[in-house]
Amino acid sequence: MAFIDAHREQFGVEPICQVLDVAPATYYAARNRPPSTREQRDEQLSAEIIRLWNDNFEVYGVRKMWKALNRQGVAVARCTVARLMRRLGLSGAVRGDHKRRTTIAEPLCPRPADLVERDFAAPAPNRLWVADLTYIHTWSGFVYAAFVIDVFSRMIVGWRLTDHLRTDLPLDALEMAIWRRGGQADTLDGLVHHSDRGCQYLSIRYTDRLADAGAVSSVGSRGDSYDNALAESTIGLYKTELIHRRGPWKGLDDVEIATMEWVDWYNNRRLHSACQDLPPAEYEALYRAEINSATLAPAT
Repeated sequence: MAFIDAHREQFGVEPICQVLDVAPATYYAARNRPPSTREQRDEQLSAEIIRLWNDNFEVYGVRKMWKALNRQGVAVARCTVARLMRRLGLSGAVRGDHKRRTTIAEPLCPRPADLVERDFAAPAPNRLWVADLTYIHTWSGFVYAAFVIDVFSRMIVGWRLTDHLRTDLPLDALEMAIWRRGGQADTLDGLVHHSDRGCQYLSIRYTDRLADAGAVSSVGSRGDSYDNALAESTIGLYKTELIHRRGPWKGLDDVEIATMEWVDWYNNRRLHSACQDLPPAEYEALYRAEINSATLAPAT
């Protein structure tokens, strides 16, 4: 039918049908036939997929798109989502290998013990934080970003961007995290703060601030990326979902505004497989609701 439509002006419908051994009535019936139920459903689902794609930084693959549709009450099979995303030319963000050294190990500086030992799990919020730095190339030079992540929910609790790698950069991110979390009912006493061997994280100012907040410092013991794998993974998402997809960047200001928008989306709307496919904020709210209901339940 598509071939006939493309060449009918040049050759006419009946001659083409004669060559293709197709009855002209078949062609006209197909043209006048109303869309099938499946075609109508596909059109509705495609509109929903495009909307969610645009609302989520254009990074969702098939699995997350399928989860997001079902969370919004659109019952659909995963294979259908895969078929329609293929038709629309949409695919999930794929991480690349973009590495640059941002933290410099300090071999002569005494290091805290490794209290994590590559086991990135926490039973509740504010029990284990991980922190790391990364860089962004802009037209005006390199911009550096520091993040503090709560391991329980993968929530980014603190972040900061500057054009230098001095201790002020991670320290400002830590101050944001302490301000956001220290005011909650949960205390930060006993919190484990884990990082790599970077001199910024081993500085006196940084370690003193952790001690003032009641946190215990932990540093990876083996000196490779697996020592701080969860922070590396979160930064990998940041680079893949925002930096490499939205660039090139002019300078610090536009990267900072975009990062603020991405962190808000990441914490409050992005589905995370480690959080039962819930956004970090919703995952923590669910945990607190369960704790509160268990506290208020009458003893038996």
